[in-house]
Amino acid sequence: MKALFCYTLFFVLIASTNFLAQEMVELSSPSGKIVLRAGIEDNKFVYGIIYNDTVRMEHCELGYVYADGDSCTKLDIHIFQERTVDEIWKPKWGQYSSIKNNFNEMSVVLNQVDSDRQIQIIFRAYDDAIAFRYKNLDSVDSITIMSEETQFGFKEDLETWWIWADYDTYEKLYNKTKLSECEHVAAPVTLKSKSGVYYCICEADIDNYSSMNLFKIDSLTFKSNLCPWSDGTKVKTKGGFESPWRVILITDNPGDLIESSTLYNLNDPPAIKELDWVKPVKYVGIWWEMHLGLSDWGMADGRHGATTENSIKYIDFAAENNFDAVLIEGWNTGWEDWGKQGAFDFVTPYSDFDIDSVVRYAKKRNIEIIGHHETGGDIISYERNLEKAFEYYKKHNIRYVKTGYAGGIIPSGESHHGQFMVNHYNKVMRTAMDYGIMLIVHEPVVPSGLARTYPNLLSFEGVRGMEWNAWSEGNPPSHTCIIPFTRGIAGPIDYTPGIFDIDLSNYIIKKKKWNSLDNGENAVHSTIANQIALMIILYSPVIMAADLVENYNNHPALNIVKMIPATWDDTKVLKSEIGEYIVIARRSGDKWFVAGITNEQERGVEINLNDFLNKNQEYDCSYITDHLLSHYEKFPEKYLMGNKVFTANESANTQMKEGGGFVMIFEPK
Repeated sequence: MKALFCYTLFFVLIASTNFLAQEMVELSSPSGKIVLRAGIEDNKFVYGIIYNDTVRMEHCELGYVYADGDSCTKLDIHIFQERTVDEIWKPKWGQYSSIKNNFNEMSVVLNQVDSDRQIQIIFRAYDDAIAFRYKNLDSVDSITIMSEETQFGFKEDLETWWIWADYDTYEKLYNKTKLSECEHVAAPVTLKSKSGVYYCICEADIDNYSSMNLFKIDSLTFKSNLCPWSDGTKVKTKGGFESPWRVILITDNPGDLIESSTLYNLNDPPAIKELDWVKPVKYVGIWWEMHLGLSDWGMADGRHGATTENSIKYIDFAAENNFDAVLIEGWNTGWEDWGKQGAFDFVTPYSDFDIDSVVRYAKKRNIEIIGHHETGGDIISYERNLEKAFEYYKKHNIRYVKTGYAGGIIPSGESHHGQFMVNHYNKVMRTAMDYGIMLIVHEPVVPSGLARTYPNLLSFEGVRGMEWNAWSEGNPPSHTCIIPFTRGIAGPIDYTPGIFDIDLSNYIIKKKKWNSLDNGENAVHSTIANQIALMIILYSPVIMAADLVENYNNHPALNIVKMIPATWDDTKVLKSEIGEYIVIARRSGDKWFVAGITNEQERGVEINLNDFLNKNQEYDCSYITDHLLSHYEKFPEKYLMGNKVFTANESANTQMKEGGGFVMIFEPK
């Protein structure tokens, strides 16, 4: 591993007539493409950003308001420290087998005017981002934060992709408006300038703090709005605090946002060195049938899904079709008492589920079991049972757990995204690490790169996912053309694609309506080629083929799914426009997997193979594309499959139909 660390300690005051009226410090990215300037302006500590020699953000205030009128907002620069880091590290899983971490850092210590308060702000300049975090230096105090004063002010009215922030769910369709038309926005939020510069405001390393939303204070300026506790306060600390990193990604094209590893670089390496047990998997499971209303999580109506017999069927299918694991939801008692405190104890199987025989059979067939902890938001009961529940899974050699937090939080008044739940999620993460258990978290706080430190934190929902297609008006094709550039910037998405019964007609007679959003006209708004492409486009190290195994049996398109791995050695976004289309090439070993999806518009795609293939090398290409008649509403299950030989000096051309997509797999001959 290569690393360079340079330290200098000094005090700088620079006069500036153009940017700041008084005192200024400056930090450039390694290439010099991004420049941060920060300093004192009218007793406020403010910052601005220059990108490609143009001022993009300016006069953005920083600071805090604490309880009892105490604050850290009128500030003087005391000292600052600089260093440079240039290193390579290897993740356990991800979009790359190795990641470069190269930044310049400036640490500024600030004094509150007429007070003993001090606060430190650490700035980092990457070639694709500016990041900063606060550290409180009054370590003996207990501090209650009422407001974080961080601002993000832009110079023009940007196009913005955003969802409303309600403190409890990210499961929404994205809005595309002007920045001036946004209101209360959940992070990440992605923006585009008239000149084609892209921004994404997000955060990294959320720990013992509240997650951040963004509130508009004028037409072009966001202010940080932390998710509150039930008593209205934002963050409660003892012995000082360290905020998450506030991150502003800045790139020349949208694909660079997806390719960025900055959020992971802003987290620490894992403290535990022995991590061979952390393994990505591709899985199927007992899940989609419940959302369709073909079976139920509980036994009350005699339609229980997670039976021994059904589990064995899924294990057999996984073993015979190149899958690694089977998810079993609804195996444990408590579903009949949903919403009541203490409904789940997480260790008692239903009478028709023999966990010992299922685990033995799975081991015999070399298949992992993904267990399930649905809390119904009852945090009090889950934390009381947490050690016992993980011990139970460890005893049964179940190393993967999907957690869920659907419903309101208990204790009442707390939200999914405030400090109370941040601390809970991270407690579960650390406890799971102690037990050698990997997590898939649904209804989460937004991911923030913590998986670098805790690689057992594999994937997250936190998005309007596939299940909405089973019991609501569903997700339009444009939705999956937006989320890689918004929610996907924060981390892996357990979107659960791979549905082959697109119009949901195969078992319509057996369906039972169970959700109030179900109008009886449900469908998955994509083509089959699009569904398979999503398994590559939407990255997750635990990737689900979500359909019923009956819909996969003897289906030719399953052969493409079998070939897709769950982690990658390299990633290149070849072509993209937010909300319109995206084409990604990902490498595993010497194979390249190229996938594309489009929104409601048909479009042709030309792929220059020399952008990623080795010169003078012939490649066998297996592919699935849309049929000439494919259409996400009219003929969603039509597709074409085949094989062709290419060399790197050629182009591959294909047509993505409305709501469609493609997958091409290139393997050296």
